[in-house]
Amino acid sequence: MTPGFLRTLSLLVRRSLAQHRAAAWLTMLSVALATGLSVSVLTIRHQSQESFYQGGLGFDAVLGARGSQLQLVLNAVYHLEVSQGNIPYTLYQTIKADPRVSAAVPIALGDNYYGYRIVGTKLEYFEQAELADGSQPRLRAGGRLFDPSRMEGVLGSTAAARTGLRVGDIFKPYHGLTFQEGTQHEEEYVVTGIIETTNTPLDRIILIPIEGIYRMGGHVLRGSGEEYTAQAGKEIDDLHKEVSAVLLKLKSPQAGLQMAQQINSQGNVATLAFPVGRVVAELFSKLGWAHAILTVVAYMTVGVAVTGVAASLYSTIHGRRRDIAIMRALGARRRTIFASIMAESAAICAGGALLGLGLYAAITMAASQLLQRHVGIAVDALAWHPALLATPLAVVLAGTLAGILPAVQAYRTNVLDNLQPTT
Repeated sequence: MTPGFLRTLSLLVRRSLAQHRAAAWLTMLSVALATGLSVSVLTIRHQSQESFYQGGLGFDAVLGARGSQLQLVLNAVYHLEVSQGNIPYTLYQTIKADPRVSAAVPIALGDNYYGYRIVGTKLEYFEQAELADGSQPRLRAGGRLFDPSRMEGVLGSTAAARTGLRVGDIFKPYHGLTFQEGTQHEEEYVVTGIIETTNTPLDRIILIPIEGIYRMGGHVLRGSGEEYTAQAGKEIDDLHKEVSAVLLKLKSPQAGLQMAQQINSQGNVATLAFPVGRVVAELFSKLGWAHAILTVVAYMTVGVAVTGVAASLYSTIHGRRRDIAIMRALGARRRTIFASIMAESAAICAGGALLGLGLYAAITMAASQLLQRHVGIAVDALAWHPALLATPLAVVLAGTLAGILPAVQAYRTNVLDNLQPTT
């Protein structure tokens, strides 16, 4: 193609788009919606899956009551599911002393503050938790970790932002994992620190000393097999204590396999979910059908949008026949008319694809807010994914091909018939 031909082609496309700007913009918006939806489905699924894998905070396995490994991981690590029961504190002590275990962190659940789960644990939690880059969670300036012997708490960033609690504020927990008016405890806890945003489930929880869970009003301990209620000023024997789960770091993968076989195949007291990543992979495997349906719907939306481009151009060719005939009479070649229609189709799809990337950014930011609030993970609109390039290119290519039919119609326009005077 010569520079002159390209300039002529560009002029014809610009004039046509300006002359039919309303139809062009509407068609472009439909392409933008299809592009934004398609890219969002592909990237959000990928990023959320990666965030889930990184949300394990560096723990290799979870020990909990007998039941589903997936439910155990979702409850103890991601704080999404209900607990399937407790295990005796003595079992935690036994697993901690196992030479195959490098770290064991107990957690106890059962309360919330306006829907944000309160997790009783020990200071080892802060020492052993690891973010995706290998660093440990950090507290915001002016805060400190709780004192295990006091009624104090440390908040995740999302929990702090949504509840409005700050360092020095006092809060009263509510019984149960779901917020209900009228279930508030009498115990008061002081906020001593707020954890910087981690984009993990840690952002959505409130951490207090595990002893605080044991001594919360209305809580009954059954670690010994019999009911026991903590009494103020009296030490609780370890025999009575129980934990919801134990987060484990193991010395080797072989140790994990041995322990999983030993615990899961014998008795009916406990379940070891190992490795955490495999259990999370099972979750996404179960949800694979939903993603497949969304992907098909997104691709069908692109197909409908591109078909709409072709239909829009095809319907306007009839009204543009006289203009095409005049251009032909003035020396425009058939191939120039043909190329201009295809270029117009490509231009509409290219504009729609660019708008679609902007729409994708808006969808991703909204999805990130929802995921951060309800799941504790975040997605980044600026994170690279092949779909950010492949989808717009595919849309433009499909749009160009969609212009073939209206271009052929324009190509066949009869000059003599369409230059006849109209009455």
